[in-house]
Amino acid sequence: MQLVVGRIGRPHGVRGELTVEVRTDSPERRFAPGSELATDPATAGPLVVTGLHWHSGRLLLTFAGVGDRTAAEALRNVMLVVDVDADERPEAPDEYYDHQLVGLAVIGAGGEPLGTVADVLHLPSQELLAVTTPDGGEVLVPFVVELVPEVDVAGGRVLVTPPPGLFEDIIEETAEDTAEDTAEDTVEHTAEHTAEHTAEHTAEHTAEDSTRS
Repeated sequence: MQLVVGRIGRPHGVRGELTVEVRTDSPERRFAPGSELATDPATAGPLVVTGLHWHSGRLLLTFAGVGDRTAAEALRNVMLVVDVDADERPEAPDEYYDHQLVGLAVIGAGGEPLGTVADVLHLPSQELLAVTTPDGGEVLVPFVVELVPEVDVAGGRVLVTPPPGLFEDIIEETAEDTAEDTAEDTVEHTAEHTAEHTAEHTAEHTAEDSTRS
């Protein structure tokens, strides 16, 4: 399967060097000189890496055939893609590929269903889980351990502890539904108990009357 490992940003300098938004935990391996990368859109590639270095915390790459700023500018926002085994996992235990997260059920701290992970957004400052809610809306959840303390890929779910205001309508609606269900169950149970008690009492009373006669 194909995995996005980076997004090309703006050119750096005038000799074709490009900034890259990294989406892999192994950039030195994925972008090693000589590596051939597929692209999205496919018409922009494939691209062969000829140089790699870091500048002020940003990854800079050069590609074969991209020798000036004009050629580099034409690659802005192109996704860099590699083929990986479907069973491959990131090296760090608390990191996940996007395809592992998309489709997972999102569950609140109280067990209430909050939606489904529809996408993973990689922003410069943070990563966000785009969650499609049961009513078709979208909620963006920062993908940090404080808000997403548990990811259970095998179990098909993500546990979310949202701050006040996030998913509030859904949580309140779930609580109201639970309260209504509890009230209905209580009424049904009381009615059944009353009916049983009445039937038992009537049967006992009838039996006593029969004995007396």
